[in-house]
Amino acid sequence: MIYDQIQKDMKEAMKARAAARLDTLRYLYSELKNIAINEKIDVTDEISLKTIAKLARQRREGIEEFRKAGRAELVAKEEAELAILESYMPRALGETELQAEVRAVIQEVGATGKKDMGKVMKAALARLAGRADGKSVQGVVSSLLP
Repeated sequence: MIYDQIQKDMKEAMKARAAARLDTLRYLYSELKNIAINEKIDVTDEISLKTIAKLARQRREGIEEFRKAGRAELVAKEEAELAILESYMPRALGETELQAEVRAVIQEVGATGKKDMGKVMKAALARLAGRADGKSVQGVVSSLLP
């Protein structure tokens, strides 16, 4: 499980005195623990991946904003945190793989045009969870639907 791996990696980071890695892992661990406590559920890999994706998206947005503000030191910090978070994500799909997956979803759903975009997006995001972000999926879906 990803949750157990995060705990193990946190211990290793403590032993190695890797402060930046430890801070990021502690934050991720606390987010997952809060979800488990608040929703009274066990942390599954699906929940872990959703949380990691959310935190990674926040880091990407932060990097963008810090670049606009000219804060190079904060950009570097956010990029380091993003790299740590992404190490727990499954391998991202390439453009051709993504298009193939979306084509398969369009066939399954029986979409015929742009009016079916909502159905396709829902099915595609469920199928590609953790392997592709919503923005790239939306771009491919809109380009493939007539």
